[in-house]
Amino acid sequence: MAPMDAQRGAGRPRRPALFGPTALDTFVGAPDPAQRIEAAHATAEALVRHGRSGGDEVAARLVAIADEHGIDEVAELWADQPAHTLPGALWRLYALRAGMRQDPSGLARAFDTGRGRAPVHEAVAGVGEPPGADEVLALADAVLAGAFTGDLAVALERAGAFCRVVSTGWALLADDVGDTDLAAAMTRRASDLLRTGGQLEKAAERWRAGTLH
Repeated sequence: MAPMDAQRGAGRPRRPALFGPTALDTFVGAPDPAQRIEAAHATAEALVRHGRSGGDEVAARLVAIADEHGIDEVAELWADQPAHTLPGALWRLYALRAGMRQDPSGLARAFDTGRGRAPVHEAVAGVGEPPGADEVLALADAVLAGAFTGDLAVALERAGAFCRVVSTGWALLADDVGDTDLAAAMTRRASDLLRTGGQLEKAAERWRAGTLH
């Protein structure tokens, strides 16, 4: 993420206008935690509304926000929000997509390893067959686009299922690694991703119940 630091000075890309300048001006550097929370929720709700009122072109722009402006920009808005909130759930979707784009081959291998142990989750995740790097990248974009144009709960469930399958794969692969430190790191990653998967699935439940705000 080092290149992001260079972007934060001169020549830094403008934030998307759909975030709303008032909300962002309030958020950035605001000392009041309540203002930060308010802006985080306002921008998340604006994105979801914007996606549903637009077409495929709008959805593509929303999916690419982190690519154009940097994942740090998204984190600045939402990363400190709880998983059971709309901004917290959207942050996890964007962060998951960033991880999938960073190492699609590695995640594809873990998914392929874990899917035999979690067939139901595999079906929900919907990775193309055979699950390779291209299929993982396609899923990353499809899930995030679905959050804005389709049923957000379904998008969250797909992301959660992917996390669970990959987590299972990492845990299985860790058992076959001779390097103790590497095996421990893979196990920790598996545990972290399993927790994220559960959070995304809970967020889907809250969205359907009308309590994800």
